[in-house]
Amino acid sequence: MRYLTDRKRAVGLGAGGSGTEQHWQMMVRSMLMGILAPLFIFTLACGMGGTRAEVVAYFSQPFPAIVMALALIVGLIQLKCEAQEAIEDYVHGVAEKLTLVAVSALCYTMIAAGLFALVKLAL
Repeated sequence: MRYLTDRKRAVGLGAGGSGTEQHWQMMVRSMLMGILAPLFIFTLACGMGGTRAEVVAYFSQPFPAIVMALALIVGLIQLKCEAQEAIEDYVHGVAEKLTLVAVSALCYTMIAAGLFALVKLAL
């Protein structure tokens, strides 16, 4: 029988070795999205409704382009991690691995396409 304090049990970061780290990363991403989501909505609303030249001029400014890029990156990485959690819970075997690869590829492709569109729009 081992007499360990709660702190001593938690030092190993859980049974998988990375549970605490993943939890903190998710909490940081969630806090960032809490700040970025209203900024994203405000920025998108201000950029909509104009002619193409007005939209290009608006997104050529640094603040709207940075807000859109950060919201895109953080939001899609959060989506990937949340989908990964659901897949790990409900899909098993080879299908789990293939689905994880597909979700990761889809999210990173969407990030790349979104950033490419923003750069093309801003320059």
